[in-house]
Amino acid sequence: MDREKIANASSKNLRVHFKNTRETASALKGMNILRAKNYLQNVVKKEEIVPFNRYKYGVSRKAQVKNQGGVNGRWPVKSALYLLKVLKNAISNAKTKNLQSEHLFISHIIVNRAMKGQRRTFRAHGRINRYLSNPCHVEMWLKEKTSHVPRSYT
Repeated sequence: MDREKIANASSKNLRVHFKNTRETASALKGMNILRAKNYLQNVVKKEEIVPFNRYKYGVSRKAQVKNQGGVNGRWPVKSALYLLKVLKNAISNAKTKNLQSEHLFISHIIVNRAMKGQRRTFRAHGRINRYLSNPCHVEMWLKEKTSHVPRSYT
């Protein structure tokens, strides 16, 4: 792995749901950066859908997911906006490394759970319960696509 050919960006403690962000990120992996940017903008406009594969229980079935080979899907707008910010940051980091933007693709994207935020909610009969949020960390690598070299059989 050549570090000069990779541009990365990360964001920590995002106040956005981990599960939605994880599914959106898995849909982005391997995409060209122009396609990824258009995809995230279309998710915000609800023209394209994010298929939910791992955390799909309770997620309803949508006809729009048939285009991407799934059954369950959603349009996580907030997750898409945060991932779009990280993608734009990675693209600007690639420009500072003089990488060609038309050959870049998302080679590595990972979403980790962050520490839960704690609030409290008031219940009946004077009780108090925890009210937790599930933030996340996002890390993204952009890599230049190399030209295909045919295999030699000699």
